[in-house]
Amino acid sequence: MNSLLEKLEVIYSRWLEIGEQLVQPETIADMKRFVKLNKDYKELQAIVNVYQEYKNVLSNISNAKEVIANEKDEEFRNMAKEELNALNEREEILENQIRLLLIPSDPQDEKNAIVEIRAGTGGDEASIFAGDLFRMYSHYCENKKWKLDVVSVTEGTIGGFKEIIFNVMGEGVYGLLKYESGVHRVQRVPQTEAQGRVHTSAASVVVLPEADEFDVELKEKDIRKDTYCSSGPGGQSVNTTYSAIRLTHIPTGIVVAIQDEKSQIKNYEKALKILRTRIYEMEYQKYLDDISGKRKTMVSTGDRSAKIRTYNYPQNRVTDHRINLTMYNLSGFVDGDIQEVIEALQVAENAERLKASVEAS
Repeated sequence: MNSLLEKLEVIYSRWLEIGEQLVQPETIADMKRFVKLNKDYKELQAIVNVYQEYKNVLSNISNAKEVIANEKDEEFRNMAKEELNALNEREEILENQIRLLLIPSDPQDEKNAIVEIRAGTGGDEASIFAGDLFRMYSHYCENKKWKLDVVSVTEGTIGGFKEIIFNVMGEGVYGLLKYESGVHRVQRVPQTEAQGRVHTSAASVVVLPEADEFDVELKEKDIRKDTYCSSGPGGQSVNTTYSAIRLTHIPTGIVVAIQDEKSQIKNYEKALKILRTRIYEMEYQKYLDDISGKRKTMVSTGDRSAKIRTYNYPQNRVTDHRINLTMYNLSGFVDGDIQEVIEALQVAENAERLKASVEAS
């Protein structure tokens, strides 16, 4: 048996074992364990499907070779040779696919995401650009049938946002949106520019995997909760009731303040979700640092202060600097058509992971 098949047999046995555990009454009674096992079962399903096809292809290759070696009828032998050529090609494709599937994926990829967009250099124009980025992601999420929920907003002076934080919920959200973390730069004539000169502004995007209760256990004694009156737009009821919430996590010093909802309970729930994610991020960053040390380009995350993309309006051009990809469809891109660049980044990262895996083996 080849070494690839041996690894797949072990995974297949584990998949069968998890399947049996999932129907046990004691597993069903332990919700935390059930959720974890169900997630593991679904993750292994993809490789089990490829394993079953790969095993079938190897069996057919063996049969075709037997026909070629023993069959007297020339026509049958020629048919077997043609089939063998096709099977050998399929075997090679499946083996590359399996090697990629055997590389441990980012355990966070299936999670929902919390996205933070902040205006950078460029004053009012940077806030307008931050608004453009939010609209771009809103349309992308709409196309993907994901749910977007705005958590916190600080509006710009003449439009856009100084800061906007939002949740994105759906299937495999973080695994796609993680490629957007970094500094986005825009080159265009601002609305505020009377002379028609092109200016450069920037906004930063941070994408975090949303932490759930199984990831971070928050103790009530570790959280200081302050309530205060909301400020800014929202009407009298917002400004005169103690609906705004500030949570301070005493062990880490992390502070989260939310005032968007009129309900103190809703603001508390939103603040708790962000607090949990920020605490989780501290541990997750260690994981990112570890893998970025092993890979050269680290296209998925990298340094958050690094410039990752330029949006050049005069030339209708978008350039992703991590993979040197330039496209001339800026208007469509900022309208949410970003799947092509995300797929290109995935291909680049997968090639890098495969290369690292081969070098390590």
